[in-house]
Amino acid sequence: MGRSVSYPPGAVVAFRTLENGHEDDWEWEYECLVEEVIETARSTFPSLQPCDGWRGREDRILLRNAFADCGVSTYCGLVAVWLAERDDGGYWDADANHPRSGRAQRWLSQVASRFEAIFGEIRMIGRFSSGEAIFEPRSVQMRI
Repeated sequence: MGRSVSYPPGAVVAFRTLENGHEDDWEWEYECLVEEVIETARSTFPSLQPCDGWRGREDRILLRNAFADCGVSTYCGLVAVWLAERDDGGYWDADANHPRSGRAQRWLSQVASRFEAIFGEIRMIGRFSSGEAIFEPRSVQMRI
Protein backbone atom coordinates (compact mmCIF):
# COMPACT_ATOMS: atom_id res chain seq x y z
CA MET A 1 0.00 0.00 0.00
CA GLY A 2 1.41 3.38 -1.04
CA ARG A 3 1.25 6.48 1.04
CA SER A 4 1.86 10.18 0.85
CA VAL A 5 2.67 13.04 3.18
CA SER A 6 0.65 13.22 6.40
CA TYR A 7 -1.43 16.19 7.58
CA PRO A 8 -4.19 16.58 10.18
CA PRO A 9 -7.76 15.67 9.17
CA GLY A 10 -9.79 18.67 7.99
CA ALA A 11 -6.70 20.84 7.51
CA VAL A 12 -6.17 23.54 4.93
CA VAL A 13 -3.11 22.17 3.13
CA ALA A 14 -0.59 23.71 0.75
CA PHE A 15 1.84 21.31 -0.91
CA ARG A 16 5.37 21.95 -2.07
CA THR A 17 8.60 20.06 -2.55
CA LEU A 18 11.73 20.19 -0.46
CA GLU A 19 14.42 20.98 -2.99
CA ASN A 20 17.82 19.56 -2.27
CA GLY A 21 20.84 19.40 -4.51
CA HIS A 22 22.91 17.34 -2.10
CA GLU A 23 21.79 14.22 -0.27
CA ASP A 24 23.49 15.19 3.00
CA ASP A 25 21.81 18.63 3.24
CA TRP A 26 18.27 17.47 4.04
CA GLU A 27 18.35 18.69 7.65
CA TRP A 28 19.58 22.13 6.61
CA GLU A 29 16.94 22.39 3.86
CA TYR A 30 14.24 21.32 6.32
CA GLU A 31 15.31 23.92 8.90
CA CYS A 32 15.32 26.63 6.18
CA LEU A 33 11.78 25.57 5.23
CA VAL A 34 10.65 25.72 8.87
CA GLU A 35 12.11 29.23 9.27
CA GLU A 36 10.45 30.40 6.04
CA VAL A 37 7.04 29.03 7.09
CA ILE A 38 7.28 30.65 10.52
CA GLU A 39 8.34 34.06 9.17
CA THR A 40 5.83 34.12 6.32
CA ALA A 41 2.90 32.83 8.36
CA ARG A 42 3.54 35.26 11.24
CA SER A 43 3.74 38.25 8.90
CA THR A 44 0.62 37.17 6.99
CA PHE A 45 -1.43 36.03 10.00
CA PRO A 46 -0.21 38.08 13.00
CA SER A 47 -2.33 36.17 15.52
CA LEU A 48 -0.12 33.07 15.06
CA GLN A 49 2.46 32.69 17.83
CA PRO A 50 5.40 30.26 18.08
CA CYS A 51 4.50 26.81 19.38
CA ASP A 52 6.70 23.76 19.50
CA GLY A 53 4.66 20.57 19.41
CA TRP A 54 3.48 17.56 17.47
CA ARG A 55 0.21 16.03 16.32
CA GLY A 56 0.98 12.37 16.32
CA ARG A 57 4.41 11.35 15.05
CA GLU A 58 4.53 13.11 11.68
CA ASP A 59 2.80 16.50 11.93
CA ARG A 60 4.98 19.19 13.53
CA ILE A 61 3.22 22.25 15.01
CA LEU A 62 5.18 25.47 14.46
CA LEU A 63 2.63 28.17 15.27
CA ARG A 64 -0.70 28.48 17.06
CA ASN A 65 -3.45 31.00 17.73
CA ALA A 66 -6.70 30.73 19.70
CA PHE A 67 -8.29 28.64 16.95
CA ALA A 68 -5.69 26.83 14.85
CA ASP A 69 -2.31 25.14 14.64
CA CYS A 70 0.02 25.81 11.73
CA GLY A 71 2.62 23.20 10.91
CA VAL A 72 4.59 21.14 8.44
CA SER A 73 4.80 17.47 7.57
CA THR A 74 7.28 15.87 5.17
CA TYR A 75 7.59 12.59 3.34
CA CYS A 76 10.21 11.75 0.69
CA GLY A 77 10.76 15.39 -0.30
CA LEU A 78 7.06 16.25 -0.38
CA VAL A 79 5.99 18.92 2.13
CA ALA A 80 2.52 19.69 3.46
CA VAL A 81 2.25 23.11 5.08
CA TRP A 82 -1.04 22.96 6.96
CA LEU A 83 -3.45 24.97 9.05
CA ALA A 84 -5.91 22.99 11.19
CA GLU A 85 -8.32 23.56 14.04
CA ARG A 86 -6.56 23.05 17.35
CA ASP A 87 -6.93 19.63 18.92
CA ASP A 88 -5.38 19.97 22.36
CA GLY A 89 -6.80 19.72 25.87
CA GLY A 90 -6.59 23.44 26.61
CA TYR A 91 -8.52 24.28 23.46
CA TRP A 92 -11.31 21.79 24.18
CA ASP A 93 -11.50 22.87 27.84
CA ALA A 94 -11.98 26.49 26.74
CA ASP A 95 -14.46 25.36 24.07
CA ALA A 96 -16.64 23.77 26.74
CA ASN A 97 -17.13 27.15 28.45
CA HIS A 98 -17.19 29.38 25.36
CA PRO A 99 -17.67 27.49 22.08
CA ARG A 100 -14.75 28.11 19.75
CA SER A 101 -15.10 25.42 17.11
CA GLY A 102 -17.52 27.40 14.92
CA ARG A 103 -15.31 30.47 15.07
CA ALA A 104 -12.28 28.34 14.29
CA GLN A 105 -13.94 26.87 11.20
CA ARG A 106 -14.99 30.36 10.09
CA TRP A 107 -11.45 31.71 10.50
CA LEU A 108 -9.98 28.77 8.60
CA SER A 109 -12.42 29.26 5.71
CA GLN A 110 -11.56 32.97 5.57
CA VAL A 111 -7.80 32.44 5.34
CA ALA A 112 -7.72 29.19 3.30
CA SER A 113 -7.30 30.64 -0.20
CA ARG A 114 -4.60 33.11 0.87
CA PHE A 115 -2.78 30.37 2.83
CA GLU A 116 -2.79 28.02 -0.17
CA ALA A 117 -1.67 30.80 -2.53
CA ILE A 118 1.25 31.78 -0.28
CA PHE A 119 2.57 28.32 0.56
CA GLY A 120 1.38 26.08 -2.29
CA GLU A 121 3.65 25.27 -5.22
CA ILE A 122 1.86 22.10 -6.30
CA ARG A 123 -1.68 20.85 -5.82
CA MET A 124 -3.08 17.40 -5.25
CA ILE A 125 -5.37 16.34 -8.09
CA GLY A 126 -6.24 12.88 -6.85
CA ARG A 127 -5.20 9.59 -5.31
CA PHE A 128 -4.68 6.11 -6.65
CA SER A 129 -6.51 3.26 -4.94
CA SER A 130 -3.20 2.36 -3.27
CA GLY A 131 -3.25 5.71 -1.43
CA GLU A 132 -0.51 7.35 -3.46
CA ALA A 133 -1.28 10.97 -4.30
CA ILE A 134 -0.99 12.65 -7.70
CA PHE A 135 0.21 16.27 -7.95
CA GLU A 136 0.63 18.94 -10.60
CA PRO A 137 2.16 22.43 -10.57
CA ARG A 138 -0.31 25.06 -9.31
CA SER A 139 -0.05 27.02 -12.56
CA VAL A 140 -1.62 24.15 -14.54
CA GLN A 141 -5.40 24.49 -14.81
CA MET A 142 -7.58 21.44 -15.23
CA ARG A 143 -9.59 21.45 -18.43
CA ILE A 144 -13.04 19.98 -18.67
